[in-house]
Amino acid sequence: MDQEFTEQEIESARKLFAGRCDFVVGVASLDQLPESGFQEIAFAGRSNVGKSSLVNALTGRKTLARMSHTPGRTQQLNFFNLGDALYLVDLPGYGYAKVSKAQKKEWDTLIRAYLRGRPALRCVFMLIDSRHGLKDSDLEIMKMLDETAVSYRIILTKSDKTKQDQRHKLETDIVPVLKKHGAAMNDIMFTSAHRETGIAELRSVIWRYTL
Repeated sequence: MDQEFTEQEIESARKLFAGRCDFVVGVASLDQLPESGFQEIAFAGRSNVGKSSLVNALTGRKTLARMSHTPGRTQQLNFFNLGDALYLVDLPGYGYAKVSKAQKKEWDTLIRAYLRGRPALRCVFMLIDSRHGLKDSDLEIMKMLDETAVSYRIILTKSDKTKQDQRHKLETDIVPVLKKHGAAMNDIMFTSAHRETGIAELRSVIWRYTL
């Protein structure tokens, strides 16, 4: 990622994420959405991509977002209030084969309606497992984001489990794909919740959405 941050920005982001981050509501239908009092950023990704681990690493907490080895555990839109400055929204995991077609359709309908009808939503951070790269289910979500005109960034998770040449190949493979998607930002980030790689930089990216 070419984006650079000043020491002041990194420190401001650190302070924001070191402060309060409270669970607000789990939304299973649009009528349960909280009033849009803050700007929002959302996290999306395939089941077991490491989404909960990344959210916990960002906030310095171990149990903010429930971690589970059972894919498909997050079945609603979970809203967290980050220091009265921003809503963090944890979207249901996608791409897990054992989810029923009816459940998948229900989730897709909810997510699409949220993306299309939420003016406060500034960006979706789309998490991709760096060991596997883009899958068909990721491309489906990217198409949905393009159709709803919601900006999104690719975040490569679990980078501690890949080698430098693998990460380089991922970048050369993914960036040209992003250029074909109108709502995608062309830069990508590598992160590791385990080693906290890229966490300070990702906090700073998110912090800028509070301005």
